Amino acid sequence: MDDSGSTVPRRQLGRYLRELRENAHVTVVAAAKELEWSTPRIWRYETGQVPVHPNDVAAMCRVYGATPETTETMRALARETKAHGWWHSYGEAVEDWFKLYVGLEAAATKIRKYEADLIPGLLQSVEYMTEVIATNHPQLSEAERQAKMDIRLRRQRLLARVVPRAPYYDVILSEAVLRRPLRDRLAMGRQLDALLVASGQHNIKVRVFPLAAGLFRSADTGTFTMLDFPTDVREPEPTTIYMDGPCGAVYLDKSNEIQVYEEVWRSLGERALDVDDSRELITAIAKEMSHEA
Repeated sequence: MDDSGSTVPRRQLGRYLRELRENAHVTVVAAAKELEWSTPRIWRYETGQVPVHPNDVAAMCRVYGATPETTETMRALARETKAHGWWHSYGEAVEDWFKLYVGLEAAATKIRKYEADLIPGLLQSVEYMTEVIATNHPQLSEAERQAKMDIRLRRQRLLARVVPRAPYYDVILSEAVLRRPLRDRLAMGRQLDALLVASGQHNIKVRVFPLAAGLFRSADTGTFTMLDFPTDVREPEPTTIYMDGPCGAVYLDKSNEIQVYEEVWRSLGERALDVDDSRELITAIAKEMSHEA
């Protein structure tokens, strides 16, 4: 596979195992007791957080009463989950819950993001990410902070990737993101200039949700990312909604959850400035930053 590593087959396997369990009317607690595992172990398998050994798959299929044919199919898929993407080489510099996202991000054909607080990581300048990482992780050594920067810079290559084709990146930024300065206001101006350059790429679309626009549907949702995957495959990966915080992440992919966030995204898009007006506003704020420095 490409640099998405084993993420997609791992997620697919997790969904199949969850469906087998639910169709057998077996709870996670009951399954864990029968298998003599912890409940978090089953949850990690079902959400694709970690690879699953084929023998573990066989054990779960036995508990769920799966047919021999289904069991062998699940075991074969499990064998595909052993590969590791590039991000695994960074060890603890990448939180375990974020490794799944990096793999999904690399496999996506379209990434939609609403950002309420920060310039998105894929579009951050070195100066901007340096301050963000230092502020978020004051306890880390310089080497540890550099490792986190290296990961973010490596992720940014995604948008310039040639093979497979780079994903389409559609971003809506709250105006507050643009007006929240770095300690060095000139550096913030340079970040906004870099944002303008990025928005000129064919696969990157940046729009601004102005403060004057008021509320949008489910405005208390906060920052979120929507990942869309190839549809020209036999088992297409469903759209996934991702949200994170300092202690972990949430991944949503049920049809009703996807529908809710599609409606939120539509509401944002209806009130956001178009691309040209957004570029004008970003340019004006960048000039303000330069004059105030």
